[in-house]
Amino acid sequence: MNPIVFFDYAGIAVFAATGALAASRKELDIVGFLFFAGVTAIGGGTLRDIVLDAPVFWVENTDYLIIPAVVAVAVFFTAHLFESRYKLLLWLDAVGISAYCVFGAWKGLTLTGSPLVAVVTGVLTATFGGVLRDMLAGEQSVLLRPEIYVTAALAGAGVYTTAAIFDVELFLSALLGFAAAFAIRGGALRFGWSIPPYRSRPGRRPEDIP
Repeated sequence: MNPIVFFDYAGIAVFAATGALAASRKELDIVGFLFFAGVTAIGGGTLRDIVLDAPVFWVENTDYLIIPAVVAVAVFFTAHLFESRYKLLLWLDAVGISAYCVFGAWKGLTLTGSPLVAVVTGVLTATFGGVLRDMLAGEQSVLLRPEIYVTAALAGAGVYTTAAIFDVELFLSALLGFAAAFAIRGGALRFGWSIPPYRSRPGRRPEDIP
């Protein structure tokens, strides 16, 4: 299998699993599982294709709808076997963003030839589905958690794009991008890595402003 196609299908399946796990935490029925899995799996790719003015991938190939459905049903019957579904969700999400940032960057670079666009589409593909999942589940968005998230997707997309520009073989480029994203996101989950946040400072009183 083409390594890029593998990363694409892997991202779909893993993100579908995180959506279904979010549904299990809310104790939804099977329809809820299907909905959460589908939205999480195809959300980022749909936004990417709209931005690129490309045919939406799941309209062209309905396998991308079947995979989340199969994953949702599987998780519906097995979610109770895991001691911490939230921890599993976070680690699967790390795998998902690592795979999808590579595929999104590849598609952006292939369609536009622009490295900058490739990095942006890689980040959008990797993160938007997770944002939708958390919003629908009423959970704190991954974007608002202290540990590194978007930066991991940015790094993975950047590493893949840089390698591709220098004509590194496709499989190695994809593997390097995946490894970079997963190392950063995995480290953030394991060790609590974060980027120093903005700290507000008291403003001056109106009478002190010249």
